[in-house]
Amino acid sequence: MEGLEMILSRRSIRHFQEQPLKEEEIHRILEAGMAGPSCVNARDWAFLVVTDRQRLIQMAEANGAPAEPLKRAALGILVCGDLKRAFSGAKEYWIIDASIAAQNMVLAAEALGIGSVWLGTWPQMERVEQQRKLFDLPDHIIPHSILAFGYSSKEAIGEKILYEEDRVHREKW
Repeated sequence: MEGLEMILSRRSIRHFQEQPLKEEEIHRILEAGMAGPSCVNARDWAFLVVTDRQRLIQMAEANGAPAEPLKRAALGILVCGDLKRAFSGAKEYWIIDASIAAQNMVLAAEALGIGSVWLGTWPQMERVEQQRKLFDLPDHIIPHSILAFGYSSKEAIGEKILYEEDRVHREKW
């Protein structure tokens, strides 16, 4: 699949088959996350990989009802910011850097024929604290989002056209 076609056809998948991902697929997804740009190349993200069903269920429950798809996923990745690595001039760039890494992982999964869905955690501090507690995270590691991955159990339907001309402004507002 060509890059632009893959981006335009990607969908959030919330229903997964009960089939594990291959270790090399997990590695490629993580590799893609680490390939994205970050502020001053700080690479201020960290990833917690979860494949254990009970842990995935706990992770989903700690993140609330919207994280329900995680309970059926083959893989969950908790995307975190690492404040020890963050740019000292503006540590909040970790938020953007984690977002870029997450998007790269979702696109890598699409390229591999693996479904995914992004599940927000930060800035809902209750969710952040629940994930921090569940995984016994050190203070400098901040949960950003969860990505659920697996082979889709449902066919993605319908054409996805998201371009909206009224959102585009040229030369001036």
